[in-house]
Amino acid sequence: MNAPNIAPQRKTYDAIVVGSGITGGWAAKEFTERGLDTLVLERGRNVTHGEDYITEHKPSWEMDFHGQGNKQEFEEHYPRQSMAGPFNAYNKHFFVKDSKYPYAFDEEPFLWVRGYHLGGRSITWGRQCYRWSDLDFTANARDGVGIDWPIRYDDIAPWYDYVEEFAGISGREEGLPHLPDGQFQPPMEMNAGEKRIKAGIENAYQDRIMTIGRSAVLTEPKPDQGRAACHYCGPCARGCTVGAYFSSLSSTLPAARETGNMTLECDSIVHSVKYDAETGRASGVRVIDRKTKETREYEGSVVFLCASALGSTKILLNSTSSRFPNGLANSSGTLGQGIMDHHFKVGASGTIPGLEDRYYYGDRPNGIYIPRFRNLRGQDGDVDFLRGYGYQGGAYREGWTRALGEEGFGASLKHKLRDPGQWRMYLGAFGEMLPDEDNYVELDDEQTDEWGIPLLRTHVSLSDNAEAMREDMKQQAAEMLEAAGATEVSTYEQRYWPGEGIHEMGGARMGRDPDTSVLNGHNQAHDVPNLFVTDGACMTSAGWQNPSITYMALTARAVDYAVNEMKRDNL
Repeated sequence: MNAPNIAPQRKTYDAIVVGSGITGGWAAKEFTERGLDTLVLERGRNVTHGEDYITEHKPSWEMDFHGQGNKQEFEEHYPRQSMAGPFNAYNKHFFVKDSKYPYAFDEEPFLWVRGYHLGGRSITWGRQCYRWSDLDFTANARDGVGIDWPIRYDDIAPWYDYVEEFAGISGREEGLPHLPDGQFQPPMEMNAGEKRIKAGIENAYQDRIMTIGRSAVLTEPKPDQGRAACHYCGPCARGCTVGAYFSSLSSTLPAARETGNMTLECDSIVHSVKYDAETGRASGVRVIDRKTKETREYEGSVVFLCASALGSTKILLNSTSSRFPNGLANSSGTLGQGIMDHHFKVGASGTIPGLEDRYYYGDRPNGIYIPRFRNLRGQDGDVDFLRGYGYQGGAYREGWTRALGEEGFGASLKHKLRDPGQWRMYLGAFGEMLPDEDNYVELDDEQTDEWGIPLLRTHVSLSDNAEAMREDMKQQAAEMLEAAGATEVSTYEQRYWPGEGIHEMGGARMGRDPDTSVLNGHNQAHDVPNLFVTDGACMTSAGWQNPSITYMALTARAVDYAVNEMKRDNL
């Protein structure tokens, strides 16, 4: 991307998109390709695809502390961000400094992992893409938890098709009703160890399969987007110059720029959405310049919030008026409620006997997936929790780092480490958090950031349902590995902090009833018809699948609806 255009301040745009990450990029692409004059606002710095991936292939010996990072710096400036899996010394510049962008929390923090720059977390995301099914869209109504989703799978299925085709999702068709197949590029290949475990699990269980992960990483090039197929080089979370993995920087934002209809403003912190009491509509946004702290306003016919679940919720909470004293579009009083994540860091691992003559090549940016098998046809009799979970993981051969646990030293140990070690397999579960009104965010009454905006305060904890699920996650992982022939099987459970899954959801949920939800079935605010929220804030439940492909589909669908409504003069 080139340097952002400077936008005239008194112009009225057809559409204003807040955020440039996965959903913001899609909103920008869809609006501009439909001919709308679109302003995209990014609160962070400009990033140029490829050029600013400054550590992409930088070797460890050229890094301070050999790439292990300055622990004192992490503790001082990145105490929360550094707890997230993707964060490391190579890509710390794609994460915010907690010291500069603080937030408030109770005794136990919700880990709010953020990237304030053009492209947002689409540069560092894990790229796993799994469709929802009606098992998920009907779950709240079926279980009597939260509120019912206002959409079903048939409403969103064509939009899954649409975004998958453009983004490029590699994967294998499995014919599972609870994990619908998609528009896939050729799947990546499992290694020898994974194939062994897959055969063992599927032989032992009639209701479980292991498949290769469904990933937004190209196995075939997309020359029309200037994106090449993955060549398994490995440092994905540092940026991908060839554009093999989907990001807004490599894909949707260039498509929007190509139309000539996009104006892009970086370093533009959206303070709030402006509300016109006479029309009952949003009239634009208030912005604070990140560098100069000067304020300005932009006018727009429709406003799309795509600033992340907590980011968009914070903007709405800070958008107050006599009509909405507790936050814009909050007549239901539910704004900020129902914050969710996927809990993980629990599972099992084991040794795969044999296969000493087998190895693998390259650094595959993907793993295996075992789809949910719990509570698929009603409540399983042997569990005491609702919903379910899936497993991600993979097989590998031990490398030289196993020396840390080996006896001996000197030449004999070095000689032993020249050969690969045993095959190992790990399974890590990702489980659903239930929507709970007691898990919420609000604006802090006293503290503000350096731009004078109130800090967000989080109140989120794991429920008894999640704790019970975690026990089953461990047990089932171990049983499957043992059934598949693994030895030395052991379970693990590490300390999980809500938000650590980086799948934060909720805050401005969709629903059928304006009295119990913020948005309708088209991501449109019940109270403010030209205001839409299409990022994770809109989620009414969390599902058990990685959520980003659902955000993409919902965004494309919402733009289509908004444009059609604009043509009918309904917005």
